Amino acid sequence: MPAKKSPLPVAVITGAGSGVGRATALQFAAQGWRVALLGRRPDALAETRKKAPAGSRARILTLPCDLADPQAIATTARTILAQWGRVDVLVNAAGNNIPVRSLSELSRADYTAVMDANVNGVLDLVQAVLPAMRKQGAGTIVNVGSEAGKQASAKAGAAYVVSKFGLTGLTQTINAEERPNGIRACCIFPGDIDTSLLNKRPVPPAAEARARMMQPEDIAACVWFVASLPERATVEEILIRPSRPWTG
Repeated sequence: MPAKKSPLPVAVITGAGSGVGRATALQFAAQGWRVALLGRRPDALAETRKKAPAGSRARILTLPCDLADPQAIATTARTILAQWGRVDVLVNAAGNNIPVRSLSELSRADYTAVMDANVNGVLDLVQAVLPAMRKQGAGTIVNVGSEAGKQASAKAGAAYVVSKFGLTGLTQTINAEERPNGIRACCIFPGDIDTSLLNKRPVPPAAEARARMMQPEDIAACVWFVASLPERATVEEILIRPSRPWTG
C-alpha cells in the first residue's frame, strides 16, 4: 500500500488584510501551506487572497473576525478546526494604536481598544487553538510585538507600550507552561516598519523617513524562520530594527 500522505500544515494569521499580517500570509501560502486569514475587513482579506499564487488560493480561508469579540474568536477557531482539523502555526500580527496616546490625554475607551487588539484578543485566540496543538503534540505561536515591548517609548504611547509588554509576558508564559506539550512561542520585537499603522501617529512620518524603515516582508521572513525551524529548536525572541534609521 502507498504511504499515507501527511496533511498540509495549517497557519492562522491575524491582521492578514494588510502590513505584516498580509506579508506573512503570502509567505506561508507560497510555501504550500493551508492558510486562514483573519481580520476585520472582508475586502482586505479578499485582496490578500488575490495576491497569493494562483495555485494556492484553494488552500486559503478568509475569515472576518474582530479580535475585540471573544465569541467571534471562538467561532472562528471552531470553523478552522472543523475545516482542517489542526493548527500548526498561529501568527498574531494584528495591531492597533491611537493618535491621542500620551498619559496626559489617553482615554479609557482608547486604552481598551488598543489592549483588545494587541493582547486581549491574542490571549483569547491562543486559548482557542491550544487544545488542538496539545492534541497534536506540536505547535508554534509567533506574536508580533514591538521594540516598545522591551523599552517604553513616548513615541509609541502608553496604551501601546502596556499592550506590547503584556504580549511579551504572554509569550514567555506560553513557553513556560506549554513546552512539555511540544508547543513553542516566539515574540518578535520590530522597530519602525512602513505600514498603515504609522498613519495613526500624532504626526505621521514623511516619505523620507518611511523609506529608511523596514518593510512588512522583513518581519514575515522572521516569522517564517521561526516557524520553519525543526521542532527541537525554539527561538523565544527576535529584536529587529532598521539598519539605517531616519534621524532627520
